[in-house]
Amino acid sequence: MFPIQRPEAQARPHEARARFRGGLAAPTSGWSAGYVQANLISVPKRYAVALRRFAVRNPRACPLLDVLGPGRFTTGLAEGADLRRDLPAYNVWSDGRLVSRRTDVVDLWGDDLVTLLLGCSFTFESVLARAGVPLRHLEQGRNVSMFRTNWKCLGSGKFRSRLVVSMRPIPEGLVGRAGALTMDLPRAHGAPVHVGRPAALGIRDLSRPDFGDPVELAPGDVPVFWACGVTLQEAVVAARIPFAITHEPGHMLITDRRIRHAVNAEVPMVF
Repeated sequence: MFPIQRPEAQARPHEARARFRGGLAAPTSGWSAGYVQANLISVPKRYAVALRRFAVRNPRACPLLDVLGPGRFTTGLAEGADLRRDLPAYNVWSDGRLVSRRTDVVDLWGDDLVTLLLGCSFTFESVLARAGVPLRHLEQGRNVSMFRTNWKCLGSGKFRSRLVVSMRPIPEGLVGRAGALTMDLPRAHGAPVHVGRPAALGIRDLSRPDFGDPVELAPGDVPVFWACGVTLQEAVVAARIPFAITHEPGHMLITDRRIRHAVNAEVPMVF
């Protein structure tokens, strides 16, 4: 129950967002236990339909929680939140290149931007912790490890990507419990996509993640892999569209939505 005992875990979502708005840049794993966390990606309207279709075609990696129409920066998932400055860190992209990392994007936000919010595996971590499943990255004070795989996603228009996964070391005897608990949360990526051999996903070295931090396995642990919302960011980068804003991997929007309320949520059509 390590993350539940941390001070950050006890922070209410609006308190966490206020700290991030004040300039704190930190991974949100272990924050606001019991509440839904979300990936963010904002693109010009002309690309939004194809990008949403990519998400719908790849629901394990890209479970849609909300879609915000052009120029909007508020969501019913988080009362009073300003999506331009209430995440800990953002990436800004131009033609597929990372041009800046920022703690707010107020001055870059335009009336043409459509924003997609996707579920995140950080959501289910408090569920695992309450069930006695250790979270090694929190024990080690690190961001979760994320890896590009060789598994192809279904494309949409110019958006193409291979699946990105997050990895958590789980004691072998608790893998079944972790899978059963997360299966019930499809809007937080659901059950693992793979257990055991990283090579089956095309991952060569667990000590060299593509995103996040390396996390050490304890004796008796096996690597367990969940689909990851960074997949959508990878699709945008590969498409080399002129402009996009995403969250920094591991630095999520903390919503006011409690976990169970997100399971059957409907996603609005706004464009």
